Amino acid sequence: MKIRNMILTATGATMIILPAVGAAAHPSHRGEHEEILTQPIADVQNNYWFDYVADIREAEHELQKDLARATDEEDRRDAREEYRNEIADANKDYKKEMREKGYRVGRVTVGQ
Repeated sequence: MKIRNMILTATGATMIILPAVGAAAHPSHRGEHEEILTQPIADVQNNYWFDYVADIREAEHELQKDLARATDEEDRRDAREEYRNEIADANKDYKKEMREKGYRVGRVTVGQ
């Protein structure tokens, strides 16, 4: 019975974390911001990954709060700009830590 509860708890935690990260770049007023990772680099779920997910969730939460408080277009623009900066900073920090640990960080582009 304990193992079943542990599995259900782990499944629930996964379901809570996954919706927090999007599958692609999000549209914004001036185009799109940097892509939000949906999987950890090299499929390694370590403290750096969990910190990254927490940073993304916090940025999304702050964006929602800032947009709710916005009184004009300038406030909304500032909120989106701050969000883009936070996403870029989270990506940079996570990728830097993973590079320092020896994991390859890169982007694969398939074209003609």
